[in-house]
Amino acid sequence: MSDASILSAPGTGPARWIGPAVAVPGLAVLGASVTVLAGTGWPQLAAVLVGLAASYAGLDRTGRALFGPGFDLLFWLCGAWLIALVGAALLAPVLPLGEHQDIVATLDSPGMAVPDLSTAHPLGTNNFGLDLLGRLVYGARSSLVVSLGAVLIGMIVGGAVGIAAGYLRRADAPVGVLTNSLLAVPPLILLIALGTVLEPTLTNIAIALSLLAIPSMIRMARANTLAFAQREFVLAAEMQGASRWRIATRELLPNVVPPLASYGMVMVSVLIVAEASLSFLGLGVQPPAPSWGNMIAEGEQNNAFTDHPHIVLVPGITLFLTVFAFNLVGEKARKRWDPRQAKL
Repeated sequence: MSDASILSAPGTGPARWIGPAVAVPGLAVLGASVTVLAGTGWPQLAAVLVGLAASYAGLDRTGRALFGPGFDLLFWLCGAWLIALVGAALLAPVLPLGEHQDIVATLDSPGMAVPDLSTAHPLGTNNFGLDLLGRLVYGARSSLVVSLGAVLIGMIVGGAVGIAAGYLRRADAPVGVLTNSLLAVPPLILLIALGTVLEPTLTNIAIALSLLAIPSMIRMARANTLAFAQREFVLAAEMQGASRWRIATRELLPNVVPPLASYGMVMVSVLIVAEASLSFLGLGVQPPAPSWGNMIAEGEQNNAFTDHPHIVLVPGITLFLTVFAFNLVGEKARKRWDPRQAKL
């Protein structure tokens, strides 16, 4: 190999320092934007965008130089965001967070405080003086419990019904009618109808949202069951006299679960938005208990969004990042476990 090719190869020669040379100034600009330029409005926003763009470009180039062209920085950032979010939600009671729910305890706290990392309220406060960081973390607990619970119900019920419909063909017709009926109902209308009937508890909200996940899970489980039912290991089990229950649980179920689980990660993002929509409309988690949806709804009160945009932007950006992360990680998982579905 020539000297020129060695210098141009990833991770070798001067080229490997280009990434850090771009990332370090970008991180410096990003740090200055949330400290020195805090509260300056448009200059702070411009510094944040420039810092993020330079940091991402530099870190992505560094990662490709170290780990090869297959390195996907966005995937790792999304994974890190989800790990941090889930960890913060689990450890919320022991984290040093400000008051997130008790209005009486915040009588001395400043209302509508702007985000400032150097204060006790790094993401600001709402009109009652409640800490937005604390409300975000506890709101994440509500969103994750509801969405993950609904997806788990959908996987169990939809997976069982889909395997039965795909393997026991007698149940295929009624299951198809049931699935099409559920899919024919507009999701928002269904959720509003259930929200007006059921008490707005996390359990009831999860059960209501599971009705959005079950039809899709049934279809996916049925399609994968039909594909695997004609495979050699299933036919061999039938020839050996294995019962239908054993074939469904030992042969089909382990092959159906991975595609369902990868699709479930994508479905979590849909249900997080659905839960936020219900809370925004006043049919989900009830204030003062925090939810990303009712936090966004606080921006409607007395034109709060016009005068204090952080009231809406803080939970809105958090919701966007979480949904984006679940979608991207879920799509990666689908490509890994269900290549046929990922190509559609």
